[in-house]
Amino acid sequence: MSNTHIPTQPIDPDAAWAAFIARDRHSDGRFVGAVLTTGIYCKPSCPARHPKRENVVFYRDGAAAAAAGFRACLRCKPDEVGRDRVAVARAVALIEGAEETLGLDELAAMIGYAPHHFHRLFKRATGVTPAAYARGLKARAAAQALMKEASVTEAIYEAGYSAPSRFYEGAGKRLGMTPSIWKRGGAGVTIRWTIAETSLGPMLVAATDKGLCRVSFDEGEAALRARFPNAEITPGGAALADLAARVVASVESPDRDQDLPIDVQGTAFQEAIWQALRQIPLGETRSYAELAAVAGNPKAVRAAGTACGANHVSIVIPCHRAQRSDGTMGGYAYGVDRKIALRDREGVK
Repeated sequence: MSNTHIPTQPIDPDAAWAAFIARDRHSDGRFVGAVLTTGIYCKPSCPARHPKRENVVFYRDGAAAAAAGFRACLRCKPDEVGRDRVAVARAVALIEGAEETLGLDELAAMIGYAPHHFHRLFKRATGVTPAAYARGLKARAAAQALMKEASVTEAIYEAGYSAPSRFYEGAGKRLGMTPSIWKRGGAGVTIRWTIAETSLGPMLVAATDKGLCRVSFDEGEAALRARFPNAEITPGGAALADLAARVVASVESPDRDQDLPIDVQGTAFQEAIWQALRQIPLGETRSYAELAAVAGNPKAVRAAGTACGANHVSIVIPCHRAQRSDGTMGGYAYGVDRKIALRDREGVK
């Protein structure tokens, strides 16, 4: 193939080549690599044997590579990456715009995918199943309605539930408290707290009966009461000792999986971001753009950063593993020095 197809300004060739060598699936969809000797273009995670570096050029997408005369790899099917992302984005729009909950079969048919395949695809992209995504939207709407409606029942219908019983089936797990308590701003919920000493400074650990609701540095009882003004705030004592010790262990020995329970809630998008953060392997990082893509909205990069900042339980939801697309650190609520220290302990290069 003639070298006339080589673009005059390749896309970050060193970084792109590193992604190919690592077979980094998180780079799929961001660019493709075209092999001059075979005329084939692949996605970064393609399992095929790597060609020589001098024989590879990079394009922004398959369309650009095809226009240059290359054809798609039949093994890794790079064009399906973009198609899948469009499908997930369409599904999210359909779920958000539907008056009634869409079943998996119906949703998949509207998108043009087989149900089981689409179920796996949606969960891989957003961190939750289509049904869980829909439940999250309704629960969030219910939480907002409960803050303004005079009647709990009216709020439930306002949120889109067909009957109160449908809301009560999952509300306790989702909201962390009953609808009436939610309406009263959390009154009646008991939160136990303690200050645990760590090598990175004192850390507030607070939990309900369901799990951790606040893990933060440089905060104390006053800050906790400001966040939960109507809850019963009480010292943790022995009831919290074991859980607090496990949180401290996550700071000091991050290689040990503590499997810590949490009791937090946010928008469906925030929770998808938090789930994506918890799935980042130890020693790795993800850009805000990558997190937004995993959450099903690739354009919501700024919102992904905001979701990281809204994280209630630092360390447990490892927002310190997020960074800007250019590789720079980005912000951290408890200081960049702590962020660097946490990443160093985890082996981030």
